[in-house]
Amino acid sequence: MTDEEIESIGGGYNGDPFRILGPHAVRKTGRWEVRAFLPQAESAEVLLGEQRFAMSKQHTLGFFCADLNGDPQPYLIRARLFDGREIDLEDPYRFGPHISPSDLYLHGEGTLHEAWHTLGAHLVEAEGVAGVRFAVWAPNAGSVTVTGEFNDWDSRRHPMRRRDGGVWELFIPGLGEGATYKYNIRSQYVGYQQLKADPYAFCCETPPKSASVVWNIDRYQWNDAAWMEARAGVDLLKSPVAIYEVHLESWMRGPQGQTLTYRDLAVKLVEYVKQMGYTHIELLPIMEYPYSGSWGYQIIGYFAPTSRFGTPDDFKYFVDCCHQASIGVIVDWVPAHFPKDAHGLAFFDGTALYEHADPRKGEQRDWGTLVFNYGRNEVRTFLISNALFWLKEYHIEGLRVDAVASMLYLDYSRKAGEWVPNRYGGNENLEAIDFLRRFNELAHTIPGAFTVAEESTAFPGVSKPVYLNGLGFTMKWNMGWMHDMLAYFSNDPIYRKFHHNNITFSLLYAFHENFVLPISHDEVVHGKGSLLGKMPGDEWRQFANVRAFLAYMWAHPGKKLLFMGQEIGQREEWNAAVGVRWELLEFDYHRKLQALARELNRLYRAHPALYQVDFHYSGFEWVDFHDWENSVIAFLRRAEDPSDFLLFCCNFTPVPRRGYEFGVPEEGFYEEILNTDSELFGGSNLGNGGLVSSRPIPRHNRPHSIAVTLPPLAVVAFRKR
Repeated sequence: MTDEEIESIGGGYNGDPFRILGPHAVRKTGRWEVRAFLPQAESAEVLLGEQRFAMSKQHTLGFFCADLNGDPQPYLIRARLFDGREIDLEDPYRFGPHISPSDLYLHGEGTLHEAWHTLGAHLVEAEGVAGVRFAVWAPNAGSVTVTGEFNDWDSRRHPMRRRDGGVWELFIPGLGEGATYKYNIRSQYVGYQQLKADPYAFCCETPPKSASVVWNIDRYQWNDAAWMEARAGVDLLKSPVAIYEVHLESWMRGPQGQTLTYRDLAVKLVEYVKQMGYTHIELLPIMEYPYSGSWGYQIIGYFAPTSRFGTPDDFKYFVDCCHQASIGVIVDWVPAHFPKDAHGLAFFDGTALYEHADPRKGEQRDWGTLVFNYGRNEVRTFLISNALFWLKEYHIEGLRVDAVASMLYLDYSRKAGEWVPNRYGGNENLEAIDFLRRFNELAHTIPGAFTVAEESTAFPGVSKPVYLNGLGFTMKWNMGWMHDMLAYFSNDPIYRKFHHNNITFSLLYAFHENFVLPISHDEVVHGKGSLLGKMPGDEWRQFANVRAFLAYMWAHPGKKLLFMGQEIGQREEWNAAVGVRWELLEFDYHRKLQALARELNRLYRAHPALYQVDFHYSGFEWVDFHDWENSVIAFLRRAEDPSDFLLFCCNFTPVPRRGYEFGVPEEGFYEEILNTDSELFGGSNLGNGGLVSSRPIPRHNRPHSIAVTLPPLAVVAFRKR
């Protein structure tokens, strides 16, 4: 050893600590040395069984050394601290490497698809000694150290071993669950040094604190085996899917305005969703995020459920309770971008590691975030492993992938000159497309798992299989339907006849993709108003419009998604800082709108015609869409058995229409199974007495017809007895 090497250890910038610290044979002498850096110690000694050997202090920085006879063997170090305490320490630098060369190779190749088993912090044993193995990828670091409360946040005391591919690892004996830590990374370049949270941490401190936390995620005992087995045999595309979208921080607050815990939500939210008849809960991102105002879309801890609501075990309990109540769980996943917070992924090792170095490819200025470098093997490993992590370790059913359009296009939200074309001169992000396809292929290998794209353009084949040159998503949000419908219903009914195509256009492309019909959080915030607030007219007309809107949505081909609060007619737009206005249920209009939402889910799940053939034209037939003057439409929904059908008749004006005739496929009695104008739902109770009989009068190219009363601003549905 040289003085310079000792000083590099004492200064915390040595990149090869195992060459200096720990046990070392002294060549040709039959002796060995134990070297330790103990800046917290006044004196130290080596314990070999009952024998004690004093360590000499070689440097004022706290570098100790003991000269011993024989060959190296296991030992303890006893340190007397400056405060007078004595502690016995296992020396981290007497243990060999843990991570296998094959894992390092696969990580560099981009095919280590369960990288969370290798990287991050893991409770392990080495030579019978319990501790924590840390591993982090930082190829351009000159040195990396583990810091935490266990070493007084001293960034010098636990330097890590560099392995192939730029992975650094260290086993620290004696550490256990709950230990807080970060990595202090010194770059090889520009003198960069920064404390970084662990990208693979399973738990994080509650913001605004930002350290990672050692956690055992293998302890929880699941009770959802029956659900997991059953979901594997379900064809989701032919099943009812009614999704309740939830922001956990603002769905409901406690008596003092406090947020509910995962275990509180496992009771209250699960009971509510079960009572309302939804099939799935979709959670806005629950991965750890530092800024609450981002609603979770600016993630720091991709492998850690946010500690705002409890521990990882608590979140597993929440998912478990959902499954035991036969409710699936979807989480929003954000592989498109990440925030610039200093302790996060940004400029991780003093270089653009997870992001592109060129801001024309690596930055989303609209959001103030950075874009992942999908062409880098280790970044693909990180993201694909993260997706599989939530599906496997937390038993999540579905991943709804946020901002897919921003991933697909290099010029997304960029002006001319602010983006770089691909190698063919086009604007498609070829690396992101390849990543999404591989992600979807692997996600669908997990029984019962599915993926949903929030994709706002006409990119072809988003929900087509990869082998058909698609992106491979299970389903895609129908943003076009959403915008057309909201634009239509925001018009005063007197003008709707001029916008009739808004409610019919979606059927021209409804079967090009496997669509979800979303009324999401994005449509009821930032000045857009709530669903009720978008509706024209007085209070009665507003609620009637919402009832008609929801009924048409539930009858239209495609799976359903509704954001929390809209089912009770909340007037204010969503405010993430407060809970849903549940006190509104004291008033009839709000309570009865909730009753309609519950009834729509009941009908939806009870009638295969509403869900079995959502993605093929054979499940939908227009009866009449020509009466634009009166804003009236009618259509059939059919199940896989074509004789199982429902007739929907919609009147989107406040004018009641009596004796309105519609053609029907078969003669017989038609039972009115839904009337949104029912007094039960807050309407005027105008209807058809529960039953109408067909007549042999041809209408709409059909041999028989029924004459019905169309209530104002209402949808009525009939089923042949």
